[in-house]
Amino acid sequence: MLEDIKIIFTNAEAFKYVMQGFGNTLILTLAAAIIGLVLGFIVAVVKIAAGQFKFMKIPAAICNIYTTIIRGTPVALQLFLMVFSLFAIRGFKPYAVILTFGINSGAYISENIRAGILSTDKGQMEAGRALGLSWTKTMIKIIMPQAIKNIVPAIGNEMIALLKETAIVSMVGATVGTLTFDLNTASTTIYYSKSIGVSSYLSCAIVAGLLYLIVVYLMVWIVKLLERRFGRSERH
Repeated sequence: MLEDIKIIFTNAEAFKYVMQGFGNTLILTLAAAIIGLVLGFIVAVVKIAAGQFKFMKIPAAICNIYTTIIRGTPVALQLFLMVFSLFAIRGFKPYAVILTFGINSGAYISENIRAGILSTDKGQMEAGRALGLSWTKTMIKIIMPQAIKNIVPAIGNEMIALLKETAIVSMVGATVGTLTFDLNTASTTIYYSKSIGVSSYLSCAIVAGLLYLIVVYLMVWIVKLLERRFGRSERH
């Protein structure tokens, strides 16, 4: 096993697949996270605004259906439906994968943001309105800055979950190479580079786990750093 792991990092062809898959995984996660954050923020604000403005009732109902369906079904099923049905367009598979994870993440992030906003003292909104600020300005200038510190840990956890969920992308085909898929390809390279027929999948799985662990630990460190910064700003 140690020999296999060594080959992964010393064999140029195998290492190329590892780095290619690792890079694709990070790009996929980042792109999906951006979509999820934007979509989640919009959905959260629409739901909260429905309690203030009657014309937002219908958009809020649509948002409720969206979050219920996405949070109530497995992401693997959503991935299959998006790639092989809704967006079964030649050459569009990588973008369909990104959209799937972004839409899935957005449903969870929206609830995190909504919970963070609702956790702020109701008197803050009343104070803003008493000062002559509109509902929108009060939300932007007073409520959201306070809500951010409450939602950072939850969103950080969602980003970590999103990163790990990318491992299932290999289920929809080789045209979307991520870490797990390209490590399987690397294992084939290792197999043919050795004189004995020993499977290298376990070694590749260990390498994949280590790479995921490194990135997850880095993300956890960033989240904790943000929490400490927000904590200091609140005390001052």
